[in-house]
Amino acid sequence: MTLGLGGSTIEAELAAIQPKAHTVQPIQSDAYPKRIKRALELMATQNISAMYLNAGTNLYYFTGTKWSASERMVGALLLPDGTIHYIAPHFEEGTILDFMEFEGPIHGWEEHESPFELLISILKENGISNGKIAMDEVTPFFIIDGVLNCQSDYTLVNAKPITAGCRMIKSDEEIAIMQVAMDITMEIHKAVARILKPGIAAQTVVDFINEAHKRYGAPAGSYFCIVLFGVDTSFPHGVKKPKDLEENDVVLIDTGCMLHNYISDITRTYVYGDITDEQRRIWNLEREAQFSAFNAAQLGQACGSIDVAVRKTLEENGLGPDYNLPGLPHRTGHGIGLDIHEWPYLVKTDKTILKPGMCFSNEPMLVVPNAFGIRLEDHIYMTEQGPKWFTEPAYSIEDPFGLSK
Repeated sequence: MTLGLGGSTIEAELAAIQPKAHTVQPIQSDAYPKRIKRALELMATQNISAMYLNAGTNLYYFTGTKWSASERMVGALLLPDGTIHYIAPHFEEGTILDFMEFEGPIHGWEEHESPFELLISILKENGISNGKIAMDEVTPFFIIDGVLNCQSDYTLVNAKPITAGCRMIKSDEEIAIMQVAMDITMEIHKAVARILKPGIAAQTVVDFINEAHKRYGAPAGSYFCIVLFGVDTSFPHGVKKPKDLEENDVVLIDTGCMLHNYISDITRTYVYGDITDEQRRIWNLEREAQFSAFNAAQLGQACGSIDVAVRKTLEENGLGPDYNLPGLPHRTGHGIGLDIHEWPYLVKTDKTILKPGMCFSNEPMLVVPNAFGIRLEDHIYMTEQGPKWFTEPAYSIEDPFGLSK
């Protein structure tokens, strides 16, 4: 039997948990002026007259105002003088004030009025009569369409160079939060392995993981959770009706939590029972591919070079090429932070240059169709000295958590 599997119970593992979330502080209010200052610098280099931030993680990142997008326009305009002008329905003004971390005037619109015309009027009242307006890249089409149809003085452009340009580079405080979140999820992975037994349902494991995240101090529990056994593991994001665990099944667990609005995301794959030669070969290649990605993650290189290095390793070992199976059916990894998938992306066409503060997943999953899949996912953050793991990679297929070291 693989080391670290079985021998415990859900009750025992939950009872043993000691909260960890309190060991790191949330982002403080003095971070928002610094973020806005950086955004203004990027806006100036691109001759941007103003930037619109829609409800969601971009609005939260720059202002601390946590609001979910809906069919009603809620957002904010960042003007070149550094002021933030909020746009919201009149009846939400009190709640906006309650959530606001970075102060600014709230411009309200009644239900029968046009928030798009209101946005234009704010620009003109503040001396911005034309130019490029950077629109949050996740702004719904109805807002873009509404602004386009009520004016002809402004050119709408993608705000991604500004939003991503700021958010891709994490501060020490952001990395500290993510480190604790990753540590929590890693401990839960070890606990999951200990509760496994033949016949356990995937949903039972999902429920355990959710409760364990809560007990560690992540208020909402699991941000997401994928639990797969046997042939189900060959489908990267799962199946409609996951099977129960049987002897000799491959086990794939992919989960994470949200801590102070930042996200963890770790995957472990191992075998419950006897390991076949093919499972061992693919597992070892997966780990080798992970280290190819880590070693290729060097300051000054393009993000795409990491994906290229991984595929070279796999092709040299008879997998692929490209996205062909058996092999790696998707990109090598994705950025992470306030969103589980954000910039940069580890795909061969991404020319983003690696810089200190960037954080991203390293998960070159290998799929053997109709048999099994192996995904080992850890995250990397870039330092002035190069790449660093948030969590220690899996040790071996017989000892995934390094208990024998």
